[in-house]
Amino acid sequence: MVTGPPRKNRSLPQGSAKPGRGKESDRLGSNSLSQARMPPTQAESVIKNIIREIGQECAGHGEIVSETLAAFVVKAVVLDPSNGFNMDRPLVKSDVQKLVKLCVSRLLDSKNPSLDTIKMQVYFDMNYTSREEFLEEHHRVLESRLGSVMREITDNRACAREELESLYRKIVSYVLLRSGLGSPTDIRIVREATAALQSIFPQAELGTFLTLSKKDKEHQLKEFTMIVTGIRLFNRDCGKGGEGIDDLPAILREAIQATTQHIDCQLQTAQDQAYRYTAILEKAASNPLLSMELQPSMLKEALYNVRQYEIFLQIILSDIITCAQEVELMIKQLGAQLEQLKMIVKSKTAVPTSQVFPIFIALSNLWTSFQDEIVLISVLSNLTTHLEPFLGAHELLFPEKVMQNLLDGLTVKTDVSRVKEHLEDRVHLVDFRKQEWLFPETTANFDKLLIQCRGFCPYTFATTDGLLLPGNPAIGILKYKEKYYTFNTRDAAYLFAENPENYIGLIREKAKKNAELIQLLELHQQFETLIPYSQMKDVDKHIKPITMSESSTQTDTHILPPTIVRSYEWNEWELRRKAIKLANLRQKATHSVQTDLSHMRRENCSQVYPPKDAGTQSKREGSSRVPRPQIYIAGLRGGQGKVTSGVKVNLTRAVDET
Repeated sequence: MVTGPPRKNRSLPQGSAKPGRGKESDRLGSNSLSQARMPPTQAESVIKNIIREIGQECAGHGEIVSETLAAFVVKAVVLDPSNGFNMDRPLVKSDVQKLVKLCVSRLLDSKNPSLDTIKMQVYFDMNYTSREEFLEEHHRVLESRLGSVMREITDNRACAREELESLYRKIVSYVLLRSGLGSPTDIRIVREATAALQSIFPQAELGTFLTLSKKDKEHQLKEFTMIVTGIRLFNRDCGKGGEGIDDLPAILREAIQATTQHIDCQLQTAQDQAYRYTAILEKAASNPLLSMELQPSMLKEALYNVRQYEIFLQIILSDIITCAQEVELMIKQLGAQLEQLKMIVKSKTAVPTSQVFPIFIALSNLWTSFQDEIVLISVLSNLTTHLEPFLGAHELLFPEKVMQNLLDGLTVKTDVSRVKEHLEDRVHLVDFRKQEWLFPETTANFDKLLIQCRGFCPYTFATTDGLLLPGNPAIGILKYKEKYYTFNTRDAAYLFAENPENYIGLIREKAKKNAELIQLLELHQQFETLIPYSQMKDVDKHIKPITMSESSTQTDTHILPPTIVRSYEWNEWELRRKAIKLANLRQKATHSVQTDLSHMRRENCSQVYPPKDAGTQSKREGSSRVPRPQIYIAGLRGGQGKVTSGVKVNLTRAVDET
C-alpha cells in the first residue's frame, strides 16, 4: 500500500500567515519590527538575518531550533512590553543584538512551560490539517508517486510481441500499486491481478489501447484499476481469491478503539492536572502570603501548557470520532454492495458488464476510503504521541510531592462541577438595557456560537492576572461588538458588562507577556500576524445567533380595491381575433328546434307538498264485568231416608250490585 504524504512537506497556499509556511517575514509581519520607514524588502532581509542568527546561536549550544519556532519566539519577544522594543522606529544594531540574545536565552531555557507551550503550538500547527485537506493532499501525493509508472505506460510505443508483453506486465504492476492490494513482487498476487485484468482487458486489445490519446489512456488505466480491485474484493468475499488483501474494516475498528482509549486516558490525565493547578491558583489569589511563596506566574504557565494540550487532544479526538462514524457507514455500504453483487452473479457463467462494472467500481472506491481512513488514523495517532514530550516540565517544576503539599486542605473542582454550582444563577435582562444577552431558549444555534477566549471567563482572567476558569453559557452569553463572552458567575458577568473594553484591554496586555495565550485563547484578530494556518479560514466566519421569539401578524385580505381590468389584452393579435369574432356574429342568427328525440331532454321542474305525519283512531277499546254465577245445592249428602232430595239455592248477585 502506498503510504500517506509526509505532513511536513505538503504544499500550501502562498501568502498564508501560518508559522512554518511561506516566508519568515510573512509569519512575523513586516510591520512587527519596523514601520513604513523601512522598505518591505529590507525589513524582510532583517527578519531573515535575525532568525538565521538565532538558529546559529542555539546550534552552538547544542539546541536545534527550526526557523518556524525561532520566528514565533521573535514575535513573542517583540510583543512583550517588558523587553522595551519600540515598533515605531526601525531596529538598530543594538536592538538586533538584544533581540537575538533574549530569543536565544528563551529558547535554551529547558524548564520553561511557556516555551514548551509555544513549541507544542508550532508543532501542532505544522503537522495538523483538516480531514478534507489531508485526504486531498494524500491523493495528490499518491498521484505524483504513480506519475512515473503511468508515463512509462502512456508514452510506450510497443510493436513487437516481447514489448507488448512487457507493457502488459507494467499495466498489472500499475494496477497493483494504485489499488494498494498487495505487492507487485509477489508472484501469487501478480497472477491473481493478471487473471482479473485479462477478464476485462485481454492482452490482444493492447493495440487498440496504444492508439488512444494520452488522456484516454490515463482514464482507462484508472478504470481498469477500480474494476480489477472490485473483482478481487468480490473473490475474497467469496473465498476464491483476495491474496494479500488485509481485512481493513477489522483493522480500522481495532485501531480506532485503541487510539480512542489512549487519547481518553491522556485527556483525563491532562484535565486532572489542570483542575489541580486551578485549585492552587485560586487559593493563591485569595491568600497574598501564599502567592509570594508560590511564584504563581510559573504555575499559570504550567496551567496554560496543560490546557493547550487538552484542547489539542479534544481536536484530535473529534477527528477520530468522525473517522469511526465514517468507517461504520462504509462497512454497511460494503456489505450491501457485496450482497447486491452476489444476487446478480449467483451461479451465472456470464453477466452483463453494465450490471457488475458499476458495483466493482463502487467496491473499489469504498476500499480506497478504508485505506484513507487507516492513513488518517495513523497520522492522528502519531500526532498525539509527539505532543506528549511538550509536557516534560511539569514533573521537573512541580513534582507529585510538592503538589500534594500545595493541595493539602483544598477541594479540587472539575469544570463540570464549577458549571453546576452556578447553574441556576442567570442574568436578569431587566438589569441591562443596552447590552444583548443570549439564552438557550431564545437562541436556536446557541451551541454553535463562537465564544471568545475559547469559552473561559474573560473577567476572571483579566482580574486575577491570567487564571483560566471555564465559562457557564447557562448564565447567559453577552454579545458585544458581534463577539460572544461567557462567565463563570453572574457577578462576573455583571461586572464585565459594565466596562467590557477595560477587561478586553487587560486580556490583550496579558497576551503580550505570554504569547502562547494568543493561540490558546484564540486572540488572533488582535494579533493578526500570528494566525495559525489551520484557523485562517475561520477568521472572517462569524456565526450570528438565530434568536427565537413568539410573534403574530394580521393583514387585511385586500387593503385597496382591485384595479385589474379583466378585459384588457396586450396582444394585438388577440384583439384582432376578438374583433373578427364580433364582426362574424353580426351576420349570424340563433335557431332552436325541438324534435321527438330531444323534447324529453329539457329541464322541467314542479312543486309538490311534502307528506306530513298524521294519525286516526277507528275504534275504542272497552271492557265490562258480569257477576259470576254462584249456585248452592243442599241435601246432596243424603239423609235417613232412602230417597235423596236436594234444594237448589241461587246465590248469584244481581247485575246492578256488581
